[in-house]
Amino acid sequence: MTRKIDPSLIPKQPHLEFEIALWSSGCLHVGGVDEAGRGCLAGPVIAAIVVLSPEGEIHSEYSGILDSKQLNPQQRNKQRIKIIENCQAWAVGSASNIEIDQLGIVPATRLAIRRAQNMLEINPDHLLVDYIILPNNPLPQTRLVKGDSRSLSIAAASILAKTHRDTLMIREAEDFPLYGFEKNMGYGTESHLQAIRTYGPTPLHRLSFAPLKDID
Repeated sequence: MTRKIDPSLIPKQPHLEFEIALWSSGCLHVGGVDEAGRGCLAGPVIAAIVVLSPEGEIHSEYSGILDSKQLNPQQRNKQRIKIIENCQAWAVGSASNIEIDQLGIVPATRLAIRRAQNMLEINPDHLLVDYIILPNNPLPQTRLVKGDSRSLSIAAASILAKTHRDTLMIREAEDFPLYGFEKNMGYGTESHLQAIRTYGPTPLHRLSFAPLKDID
């Protein structure tokens, strides 16, 4: 199903409206959840959870946090440091390309989220999730369409997931220099597809994804 939302409901930058409502209701540990790499042909899917501080004087430190897709690598890395230094807690989890092939991308994404949640030093009272449903998660959760554009916690999680995954793929590019992972991050660019056609898949590729599953 396509995610749809009235464009007028998408703010120019993510805010704390959802978090403040939850903080006011007594949920002092609100975790924003997002992932990176669901649509890639290679590499893991990475999930991050960020629990921002409800303290008012810290809110000014959150300026500049946007959906990771709206930032360049330098901006994302700068915001990553700001998030880690000012949040209550954060964690990153992953599911490998092999697990993606075995489970499917949605269950593997949920697995990565669960692994991130298990690594948190603070157990959240509530999760703000970017669209994906977490049916077996015992925590209360709010599912937001375009959550990374509307919730600051989710936007922060998107930055940590993206920067973590990019770092992994840049590192993998050293072992697989013919595939341009340091540039495409595993996404299906034309040069990446051409490398697959020429050299075949690597151990990092998701063999259940088209066009890889159609390769003899």
